[in-house]
Amino acid sequence: MPNKTRIYVAGVAITAVVWAVITYFAVPGFRSGVLSDALLLCSLAITAEFLSYVLPKAATGSIAFIPYFSAAIVAPNWTSVLGVVVVKAIVEVFRRKPFIKALLNVSAYAVMQLVAITIYTGFGGVALRELDHLTLAQITAATGIQALASAAIAMLAQNLLVLGAMAIDTGRRMQALLREVQGRTAGMDFIAVPLIFIFAWVYTTYGPLAAAALWAPILGLRQVHRTNLELEQTNEELLELMVKSLEARDPYTSGHSRRVQHYSTIIARAIGLSERQIDEIGRAALLHDVGKIYEKYASVLSKQDKLTPEEWAIIQDHPADGANLVSTMTKLRDVVPAIRHHHENWDGTGYPDGIAGERIPVASRIIRFADTIDAMTTERPYRAPLTEGQVRAEVIRCRASQFDPQIADRLLSSPLWTAIFTSPNVGTPPSRTAVALLRKTPIVVKTASVKGA
Repeated sequence: MPNKTRIYVAGVAITAVVWAVITYFAVPGFRSGVLSDALLLCSLAITAEFLSYVLPKAATGSIAFIPYFSAAIVAPNWTSVLGVVVVKAIVEVFRRKPFIKALLNVSAYAVMQLVAITIYTGFGGVALRELDHLTLAQITAATGIQALASAAIAMLAQNLLVLGAMAIDTGRRMQALLREVQGRTAGMDFIAVPLIFIFAWVYTTYGPLAAAALWAPILGLRQVHRTNLELEQTNEELLELMVKSLEARDPYTSGHSRRVQHYSTIIARAIGLSERQIDEIGRAALLHDVGKIYEKYASVLSKQDKLTPEEWAIIQDHPADGANLVSTMTKLRDVVPAIRHHHENWDGTGYPDGIAGERIPVASRIIRFADTIDAMTTERPYRAPLTEGQVRAEVIRCRASQFDPQIADRLLSSPLWTAIFTSPNVGTPPSRTAVALLRKTPIVVKTASVKGA
């Protein structure tokens, strides 16, 4: 782990310790039974911690936040912070996490609890133990808004602290990590926030056994959601496996599909598409060449010389073969047209169907840009990668022939255009077969003498 990540983790830990000391003196109210309340509620989180689910980038998620935040409003003082730290430390030790990761997780959860307590008490929230004589409606009117707001903000703070360490460690942007890691669970977590208040009320009104009885079905529902998330994650990993299997045929092609995916999402964002559309285009771009996995392409992909007319006819089948292959997966049928038509040209001279203009799916038009840009910005045996200015000139030259003119204009005028050339993906060696393939392409990029294969 880089030193800057260690420094970041140390900063989070020091912040947690200092804030906890301040809370100890600034938020009094310790009374008999409060410590046991905090520890009992936090102990229920152990079951959720060990039933956690895997998120992208080796992150994990759970619904342990429900009893943790319940403890924060039942015992809004240092006792609930202690309960969270103790439970989280036990879990990290049992999982044998490396010290620096364990320290980050424990510290981030401590800060989460401290944020919740500070906001809750700062806006007039009181310990629910002091309101156990009121009905649920009365307690909700008195402290409901404070409880829900403090939980939502504290949850966000904990996520940002952990993702901050991941961003420093990997060099990726926080926004991208937040969308990738937390995007799938954000909706369910938001729905679960009101359960925190209800769970705390049940505990204070009916006791620990009633809270434990309520906790069991909550865990069951979360396990169903966990199964769906893991199936979705497995599907995405299978897609990656398919792409890697394809690229294993020729080491030079390694990374091409991921670069095209990366550029496609930049282009889609530059022209103002929605996040849902961007995700769909990203999946199509990742799989755009998957048809080449068939054995009939093996000899063509490994060939370094100019292709014969027969070989060129074979390679023109790969968009249709890829579309047919992907269409067998129900979850991916929406991206089938994008894959089939990613080699169509705006003027109708592409393949496999020779369609033109608006008849070409938007996703295919975007992938066409990304595929060609990747060919131009990667090193070739006979030339260095093209510069941003050279690529711009070629996009302008092929506007309305190979490329959608409106997308070309919007892309070139967007601030995101330069992101393509500052990406760490730029410059990775391309397929040596692409040279032969692209020389045979009817419309070529003049300066680069290439087109995406």
